[in-house]
Amino acid sequence: MWDAHTGEHIQTLTGYTGRVNSIAYSPDGNTLASGSWDETIRLWDAHTGEHIQTLSGHTSWVNSISYSPDGNTLASGGSDGTVRLWGTDTSILKNTLTEHADWGTSIAFSPDGNTLAIASYDTTILWDVDTSNIKNTLTLDGFYSIITLNSVAFSPDGNTIATSDQDSPVRLWDVDTGNIKNTLIGHTSRISSIAYSPDGNTLASGSVDETVRLWDAHTGEHIRTLTGHTNWVNSISYSPDGNTLASGGSDG
Repeated sequence: MWDAHTGEHIQTLTGYTGRVNSIAYSPDGNTLASGSWDETIRLWDAHTGEHIQTLSGHTSWVNSISYSPDGNTLASGGSDGTVRLWGTDTSILKNTLTEHADWGTSIAFSPDGNTLAIASYDTTILWDVDTSNIKNTLTLDGFYSIITLNSVAFSPDGNTIATSDQDSPVRLWDVDTGNIKNTLIGHTSRISSIAYSPDGNTLASGSVDETVRLWDAHTGEHIRTLTGHTNWVNSISYSPDGNTLASGGSDG
């Protein structure tokens, strides 16, 4: 944990027996959740760093975790082919979604919390959170057998989903119809992470080609390319006010 203004290291949270793949703050900022290769999710007090609880149930690596906007549900995607929904007030498993045949690489709640998007190595599925029914499946006419989905993100208005895959474009999908609205081409290698700015006007994408690209989220026009990393860009995230974009790379 780091001071976001000074960059000062504050604290290190330890206890895992495997690599940590994903971290997420609860919407109220009081809890930090982390998922690991040791098949568990750990909950921490975000202010003190104290370990609160360990959630167990996955039978393989936990790849991705995400809080619902109201903070009442924590979703976790695992290499066991399941996505699990946990109640944050009780930490009890509420539901297990098993439609995916392969790893859940990225999960995201819609801004209203009613839809959960799950990207895996075989497809992207949109689930109704209340009924656990499938609302839509995003496919590329059989092309998913040879590409790897890496990231998924909802636009702030909830009308568009952005996905990235092994094929290197960013694809923008209409949430209601499941049709592709736009394809953003420019990266020269796999895209590992995508993020919308809080105002929904800009989409950022980080890639194995060592760059971060900024796109007009409405027109798909390339705005600029951010360079500086000397190895893969693995993860990107906007600050809540939208004034800063952070990128983490394999260059350390």
